[in-house]
Amino acid sequence: MNTRTRTRTRTRIAGVIAAGASLAVLSGCWIDTALWGADGARVIDTTKQLIDAASSGDQDALACEDFAAGFGDAQAWNGLSAGEPEQFNADTSFGRPWLDASWSINLEGWSETSDVSPSFVFYRESADGLCVADVMW
Repeated sequence: MNTRTRTRTRTRIAGVIAAGASLAVLSGCWIDTALWGADGARVIDTTKQLIDAASSGDQDALACEDFAAGFGDAQAWNGLSAGEPEQFNADTSFGRPWLDASWSINLEGWSETSDVSPSFVFYRESADGLCVADVMW
């Protein structure tokens, strides 16, 4: 193999590696998985779906069957983003020791169009994935 062929091969390999690395970096799920593990990334992804759905008033499909809290006005969800997920612990649960939940996540940001915004979402594992067990305002 001559020098020119080796250079081309190395350039192609470097290009493939760079493209793969760029794709991985651009993929928020990969970053979330690296930081929070697969379960934490799933909570973040579900929260992003909830924020999008709640911003347009379509959040009911994500609620647990016994969900009794309110999602509030759709405008209250505008401008929010998913924060840091953690496994729910009833002993340290923001005054919610009665809540049947598996995960909690804080919401970051503030509504662009409302004076009030939710601050935490609590999820429960269900047969269909995660469902919203409660929302803290």
